[in-house]
Amino acid sequence: TGRFVIGGPDGDAGLTGRKIIVDTYGGAAPHGGGAFSGKDPTKVDRSAAYAARYLAKNIVGADLADRCCIQLAYAIGVAKPLSIYVDTYGTGRCDEDRLVSFLSENVDLSPRGIHNMLSLNRPIYAKTAAYGHFGPEPTDEGHFSWERLNLVKELKPLLG
Repeated sequence: TGRFVIGGPDGDAGLTGRKIIVDTYGGAAPHGGGAFSGKDPTKVDRSAAYAARYLAKNIVGADLADRCCIQLAYAIGVAKPLSIYVDTYGTGRCDEDRLVSFLSENVDLSPRGIHNMLSLNRPIYAKTAAYGHFGPEPTDEGHFSWERLNLVKELKPLLG
């Protein structure tokens, strides 16, 4: 008809993913390619990227490594990740396989588990529209909950 009726993410008009590298790590870290903006947190493109950031930041915060990259792989219809991969770039003070085992056994990385862990089912995303999704301090209102370091205490025993 020529009329523009449905817009935004509902229209799937190619509006997501336009600045995904800028929204994340600016090319300094690998990225799976899934966009965040325009997607709700039930999509692992968004929620699992936040969870990976949270886990890696807490591993570094627990002094288990100086650098850390977490890769999570999911399949449609499968709640748990098919794969968890940890790379500490040779800076680890704990075996990477031990970290993978700990994460697999102690952290619920299903979409629902991630939502609960990071309190993602709240209106907390507007602040991510400028300056990216990673780096700002978490707020008392729940913004940037994936930047919290509240898993450090549970991770510290892996040093010994």
